[in-house]
Amino acid sequence: MDLIAYLLALVVIGLVVGALARLALPGPDPMSIWATIGLGLAGTLIAGLAMRLLFDSDGAGIVLSVLVSTLLLWGLRRSRGERVTPYNTRR
Repeated sequence: MDLIAYLLALVVIGLVVGALARLALPGPDPMSIWATIGLGLAGTLIAGLAMRLLFDSDGAGIVLSVLVSTLLLWGLRRSRGERVTPYNTRR
């Protein structure tokens, strides 16, 4: 039962962090909910590893996790060849 609770907590954390990252970077983004969860989990993992290596800390926190996830999303959009602009400014 503890494993199921842990996995559900991972899904919820990934969803919240991924959704906040997608909100932080405006624009259309055709991602499924599973891709959003994966984005959030990847950002949280990378932020946690960076905090462990740099400061010998046990956690990254929500702010750093969202920041790293936003940077990952920005890189993903750039690799697709999309322009990342704050607003859709077609003239």
